Amino acid sequence: MRTIAIAAGGDSPEYDVSVGSAGEVSKALEKRYRVFIIVIRGSDWYWEDPRGRRFSIDKNDFTLKLDEEKVRFDAVFIAIHGTPGENGLLQGYLDMLRIPYTSCNAFCSALTFNKHACKLFLKEYGIPMADSILIRRDESPDPEAIIARTGLPCFVKPNDSGSSFGVSKVKKAEELIPAIKKASEESSEILVEAFMKGREVACGIMTAGRKKIVLPVTEIIPKNEFFDYEAKYIPGKSEEITPAPLGEKLTEEVQQLSSYIYDLLGCSGIVRVDFIIVEGKPLFLEINTVPGMSSESIIPKQALAAGISVSDLYSSVIENLFR
Repeated sequence: MRTIAIAAGGDSPEYDVSVGSAGEVSKALEKRYRVFIIVIRGSDWYWEDPRGRRFSIDKNDFTLKLDEEKVRFDAVFIAIHGTPGENGLLQGYLDMLRIPYTSCNAFCSALTFNKHACKLFLKEYGIPMADSILIRRDESPDPEAIIARTGLPCFVKPNDSGSSFGVSKVKKAEELIPAIKKASEESSEILVEAFMKGREVACGIMTAGRKKIVLPVTEIIPKNEFFDYEAKYIPGKSEEITPAPLGEKLTEEVQQLSSYIYDLLGCSGIVRVDFIIVEGKPLFLEINTVPGMSSESIIPKQALAAGISVSDLYSSVIENLFR
């Protein structure tokens, strides 16, 4: 039986979401593997046993010293949303130790976590998307110049953060600077993006058995102003329809575009690509290389709609590492 570490926690506001995801993954895998949820929070890396005792990870080789055993892991299932599990830091560390992991590689993770860099990269390949401007925390932004380019309403968001923390929908010019300040509390770089009025959809993709599997498309209908943290994680705050009622042609277009983006970026493991459909055309919104895996998350629901159990979903990604 393989021994698997599920990396959870992290150093972002998504800590609790990550721990929840790890718990769901652990339940799905525990009959097939020996599983340890490894919490990573700053310099504290540990596993907590059922009695509440904490055992530290030796960062020299990513091993776990128990009372009478030194546990070595065959692979790491990365369930950390945000840093260091989604931005390439943990991947680079594991690469040096030659321990396989389930997410995208270090470069791909770093690129996709930086929204502005990812958009610039994909724009070179003709991927349609909304216009945006990057602002750094130490700059003095010109509201008139920004609005002249993006228009109103627009979205202001941290350039390298997830789960809609620090995101604002700006409808009036006087709201722009406060929104930039709010986003700067989450990141040193802020992205101001033109508003795209349309239907929000998401498409999951995974690599299993050396084959790429494109999952059904989900339409997201938030009950809040936009798909913010509440809409993502609080039941009843959004309606998520899987498969999305888009019609065969548009569904196929979203899936093909998601697959193309997956390949362009060199993704691996499970990812989710988000779009806004404007006048029948899918426009790229963002990509999530460590998508949520809780019971309320989109990817598990898409897998079930495709006839794939969550146990098969997660174990197939692990087994793919050893092919």
